[in-house]
Amino acid sequence: MSARHLARLLVAFVLLGVLVSFARRVGAVERNFAGSGQFDYHYVVNGQSPGGITPRDGFTTELALKVAVDVTDKVSANVKVCYGCHGFEVPMAHLDYRVADELNFRVGRFSPSLGAFNLRHDPANHRLSSKPLIYDMGRMLRKNEWNMGVLPSPFPDNGVEVSGTHWFGESVQLDYALYAVSGFKAASDATDLDFQLNRQPYYTDNNSRPTVGGRLALTFKLGEASDLTVGGSSQYGTFDPDRKQSYWFYGADASLRLSRTNIRVEWLARRQTFDASDPTRFAYVVPKDGGDFFVKQGGYAEIEHPLGKKVDGVFRYDVMYRTGNVLVGSELRRQSAVQRFTVGAMVTVDRAFRVKASTEIWQFSDPEPGDKLAPRSDVSHAVAFHLGVVGTY
Repeated sequence: MSARHLARLLVAFVLLGVLVSFARRVGAVERNFAGSGQFDYHYVVNGQSPGGITPRDGFTTELALKVAVDVTDKVSANVKVCYGCHGFEVPMAHLDYRVADELNFRVGRFSPSLGAFNLRHDPANHRLSSKPLIYDMGRMLRKNEWNMGVLPSPFPDNGVEVSGTHWFGESVQLDYALYAVSGFKAASDATDLDFQLNRQPYYTDNNSRPTVGGRLALTFKLGEASDLTVGGSSQYGTFDPDRKQSYWFYGADASLRLSRTNIRVEWLARRQTFDASDPTRFAYVVPKDGGDFFVKQGGYAEIEHPLGKKVDGVFRYDVMYRTGNVLVGSELRRQSAVQRFTVGAMVTVDRAFRVKASTEIWQFSDPEPGDKLAPRSDVSHAVAFHLGVVGTY
C-alpha cells in the first residue's frame, strides 16, 4: 500500500469517526452505519490473444463504509470511504439541507447526477460483478487503450447541487438536479481525460472554472409493483489549465419494473476536443476543420428476471464506439468498437450474503495488424468468467 493510499484511508476513517462523534454530541435525530463488499474472481480465457487484449483477471475486492446522520429535521451529513480498482477513495463527504421535497441543497464531495446507473453503482445494488461498459472503471479488457468507459463510475467531485422531487397526483414523479462541480482534468496537450487527476491530494481544480450539468427524470407508476422511468442527463466543462479544451457528456435512459422483472436501457456519449496543433502526433491526417475532437459513446440493455425464489437471472448487451483521431502507436483506430454479451445469475444465500456468477463474450473491431489505415477486416474475441460473493452489513 502506498503512502498516499494509506493517508487517504486514515483521513477517511477520521472523517467517519468525527461525524459519528459530532452526531452523538448534537443529539442527532438518526444515525446509520452501513457497508458492503464484493469479492470477485475474474478469469479471462484468451486474454493474451494476438488482438492485443489486456487481461484484467484475478481476484478483486470492492469495499464501502458509510455513515449517514440526520443532524436535524432539515440537515443531514454523509461520509463514505471505499476501496476498489482506484485504491482508497472518499466518494462522499457532504451536507444536505432540505427545504422541502422539491428543494434540497447539497454541498461537499459527491457524485453528480449524471446517468441512471450511478444511482446503483455500488456492487451490492446490481446483480452482475461488472459494470456496464460505458461506466466501466477497472474490469474492462483493453482498459488502457480505451481509457476505460465513457464515464467511469463512481465519479465523485467537489461542488454544489440543487435537487428535488415533485409528485403530479399519485402516479407521476418528477426528479431534477442541477450542479456545479470542479470537473474532470488533463494536461494542455492531452488527447483524453486523465481520470487519475481527479483523485490527487486535496482534489483541487486545475483551471478554476466549474463544470455544470443536470439531470431530469420522470417516473410513471403503473401499478402496485410496476413503474416506468425515463431520464436525460448532460454535463459540460473545460479540462485543461488554459480552459481551451472542453468535454460534453449527454445521455438518456429508461427503466421498466414489472414486479420482480427489471428492464433497463441507457445510452451515454462524450464529445471531447483536444490540442491538434502538432499533427505529427496523430496516426491520421488532421483536417483543418473538425479534426480536433473525438466522440466516445455507447449503451447497454439488460433484463433481470427471477428464475426461482432465491435466484435471479441477468442478461446484458453492451456496445461502445470511439470515432476520431488517435495518437501514433495507439491500439485504436479512427473508428473502433467493442461489444460484450453477458449472461449471469445471482443466488441469495442470505439476506446479507449473495453469490454472483456470469459469463462474458467480448468482441473488438481492429485493423489489420501493423496497418492503422487499413479498412476494418478483423474482429478479435475474448471469453471471460466471473464468480463472486457480495455481503452487506
